[in-house]
Amino acid sequence: MKKHSGPHRELRIADQIQRDLAELIRTLKDPRVGMVTIQAVEVTPDYAHAKVYFSVLVGDGETSREALNQSAGFLRNGLFKRLAIHTVPTLHFIYDRTPERAADMNALIARAVASRSKDGDA
Repeated sequence: MKKHSGPHRELRIADQIQRDLAELIRTLKDPRVGMVTIQAVEVTPDYAHAKVYFSVLVGDGETSREALNQSAGFLRNGLFKRLAIHTVPTLHFIYDRTPERAADMNALIARAVASRSKDGDA
C-alpha cells in the first residue's frame, strides 16, 4: 500500500474535477446559472463527495447554487466520462462570497484613501 500517494492524488483529482467542471458548466442551458467561476474543489478521502466552491461574475449566487445542485447529477455524469477513477464523487456546490467581499473591501479602502487625500488637500 502506497501511503505517500494519498493526499497528492486527492489534490490531483480535485484539480482535474475543477478544470472539467469549469468546461461542463459552460454547456448547461439553465439560465439561472450565471457566469460561474470554480474557486476550489475539496474531495473527501474516500472520493464519495466533493465540495465545489464557486463565485459568480454575473448573476445571483444563491440562484446559481440551486441550479448547479439541481444539475449535479448531469455534471457528475459528465465527469464519469472524463475522469479515469472508479468513484466519481457526489457534487455539493457552495457559493463562495470571498471575491465579492474582497471587492467590497477594496471599494471601502478606495473611498477611505480618496477621503483622506481630500482632507490632506484642504
